Amino acid sequence: MPQEPKRRHSKARKRTRRASIKLEAINLVVCKNCGVKTRPHMACIECGFYKLQNENRP
Repeated sequence: MPQEPKRRHSKARKRTRRASIKLEAINLVVCKNCGVKTRPHMACIECGFYKLQNENRP
């Protein structure tokens, strides 16, 4: 059987541990072809443009 904790963790200790668990804002860049905001290092959702070439292939 697993051991039980000997002491209770305080609210401050629990909250400081959970302070690092958070959502971060997504970095967006403007597409050079159509001007829509997209994620960096990804093809554009609207036009398929990525690094000076069109990635929309059938």
